[in-house]
Amino acid sequence: MERTGKSLKPGKLDIDVLKRLLEKHTILDPRVVIGPKIGEDAAVIDLGEGVDHYWVVTSDPITFTTDEIGYYGVVVNLNDIATMGAIPKWFLATLLFPEEGTDINLIEKIFSQIHDACHQFGISFIGGHTEITPGIGRMILSGHMIGEVKKERLVTTSGARVGDLLLLIKGVCIEGTSIIAREKETELLAKGIHPSLIQKAKAFILNPGIDVLQAARLACDAVPVHSMHDPTEGGLINGVVEMAWASNKEMEVDLEKVHIYEESRILCQEYGLDPLGVIASGALLLTVSPPDLSAFQNAFRETSIPIQVIGQVKEGPARVFAIEGKEIKPFSRDEILKIYE
Repeated sequence: MERTGKSLKPGKLDIDVLKRLLEKHTILDPRVVIGPKIGEDAAVIDLGEGVDHYWVVTSDPITFTTDEIGYYGVVVNLNDIATMGAIPKWFLATLLFPEEGTDINLIEKIFSQIHDACHQFGISFIGGHTEITPGIGRMILSGHMIGEVKKERLVTTSGARVGDLLLLIKGVCIEGTSIIAREKETELLAKGIHPSLIQKAKAFILNPGIDVLQAARLACDAVPVHSMHDPTEGGLINGVVEMAWASNKEMEVDLEKVHIYEESRILCQEYGLDPLGVIASGALLLTVSPPDLSAFQNAFRETSIPIQVIGQVKEGPARVFAIEGKEIKPFSRDEILKIYE
């Protein structure tokens, strides 16, 4: 008998469902150091005896926006590499264009965006696939990135230790703010949002920026970083929950200390979104030992990159609590999906 069920909502799979699916998967190659796990940003492959570094491999699509999609595609994938302590090296992209509205000028524009972004971050664009795809209404980019990391410098999401401080670098929700401004500019103008605020929000992809490469390198060079994670879909809340799940630790978070950009507050309020659950590329979560905090802060002091201690890692089951004692549950889907309803 054919199995049937209700249709699933757009967005990432529920964490419990994904965990169950991944637990059924068996990795055949013993050289896979880290495979598919909740919260881990990339896979890690041992290249064999005598090689002093790992390959770090990730895959991430861009589905919420088409504006500057080439830049988005490169950066969200390099972020996954950077959070493992690695250097992004090689990028591949699968580009699916809808039949309606696609011409050679559009395709050349997207390729130019990819090439420019790769050049900016010192990455080689080495291949992929491009096609006009029947049945889709908007362009989709699925990116794939490979990086390298010295074996002793590998950082994982699962590495958080009891007693660690939980830090947030930059704030939320950088990527979501830019997407809202780019996708809903006409609506926002009609709502009375000032054009200068919209333009500033659109530019969030560059300032404060959706990439975390500089911040991750600076952090890893400054002190031993035990755990690092790139919060994306589901925003900061889901990012912290994923860290707790990956590390099998309890995390306590002071949500009042989370830096939310004023532009993000305003645009999220217009659409009834919780900024803590909006796609958050550009932010970086990490844990370090308390004695290393001073050195960590000194390393960032000469930059304009804000950092905040927002919580602590504790002994206990994999869960997250607010500082006042209420358990924090993950968002079932990213808040930004509400702007498309």
